[in-house]
Amino acid sequence: MKITRRATIGLIAAATVAPRAAAAAQVFDAAVIGAGVFGVWIAERLKRAGLNVALVDAYGVGHGRASSGGETRVTRYSYGGDALYAEMARESLVAWKDVSARAATPIFHNTGVLWFSPENDAYMAKSLAYLEATKTPFKKLDRAGLENAYPQMRFFDGEAGFLEEETGALVAGRGVQTVAGLGGFPFFLARAGEPKNKRGVFSPAPGVRAARLVYACGPWLPQVFPKILDRKIVATRQDVIHFGAPAGDDRFRPGKLPVWADFNAGDLTYGIPDIEGQGFKFCFGAAGPEISPDDEARLVDGAVVARARDYLKRRFPDLAKAPVVHARVCQYENSWNSDLLIDRHPGFDDVWLVGGGSGHGFKLGPAVGRYVADRIVNPSLAAEPRFSLASKREVAERVFR
Repeated sequence: MKITRRATIGLIAAATVAPRAAAAAQVFDAAVIGAGVFGVWIAERLKRAGLNVALVDAYGVGHGRASSGGETRVTRYSYGGDALYAEMARESLVAWKDVSARAATPIFHNTGVLWFSPENDAYMAKSLAYLEATKTPFKKLDRAGLENAYPQMRFFDGEAGFLEEETGALVAGRGVQTVAGLGGFPFFLARAGEPKNKRGVFSPAPGVRAARLVYACGPWLPQVFPKILDRKIVATRQDVIHFGAPAGDDRFRPGKLPVWADFNAGDLTYGIPDIEGQGFKFCFGAAGPEISPDDEARLVDGAVVARARDYLKRRFPDLAKAPVVHARVCQYENSWNSDLLIDRHPGFDDVWLVGGGSGHGFKLGPAVGRYVADRIVNPSLAAEPRFSLASKREVAERVFR
């Protein structure tokens, strides 16, 4: 069933303002701490499995300080041949498309994802091998093919690329709110603490009582669990800039420009075309300085804007002097090697820790939700070793996945 725009707004409002007094005496089957992309999809999959679920967040569903807030995120299959994440992305895109079809305005935009790099780049070669092996639609392009397909861009000697045809961009904050709204979860606006168990019932926040807990609170995870997560997940500042194309110019909109990723030996610069009139989104992929997700001033650094303009002069010359129509500071919450954290709390079998999105996790929300829900419902299921708490080191580098 497709829901109208008015119904969508009503569902989002219900998810964000459901009165906690009405549910305060209830013991939920599960409470999910953190109403970002991982949290809402875990709640959705748990509810689908028949559990009564509550959402808890200190700032609201899909809020502006969340790693999954804001305008858009990339969804892609190319992971340098890493089938674990590529298959999670493939599974997740099916679910995102379903939500998009039910929403009044699209959540998924099938722009395609254009990758380009030096033609012998190993990451690109492994990604292409995966696409070929799985018969995933793509177009391989040499420099001449790139220039012919995208005349608004500039390419250089020795570069080559390929276009993933099935992927593109997801609308972020509204996407999270739509999933929560469709789920109709009771919502508690509260800052949660470490789990406290009394007679088999956890009380993580005022008015919240549940038999099981899932902490999916992104960069706030180390604050809640400093003894076990300090330095194993670190929040870094990421400046996001939206440039305005000239009036009437459609070359930087979907249909003329895909999501694009300039990849060179792990140095990533990427962007998203002008979706919903938000401007041409531009980002440097390298991790920025560490931040506090509560206290960081969300003002973009002028030096980063200047670096972005230098890049545009070379690659998108017609945008080099384009105005900044808006900008924001997002964050990554990085694990040492960008693998996710999905594991039980070492002291509580009925408490899960979920995070470490590391800048690539948004697209994977539905698969993360399914993975956690399956293991809560069936505790005997095997765990993925790469997601384990034991595999997490203190952050020493930023690995692109």
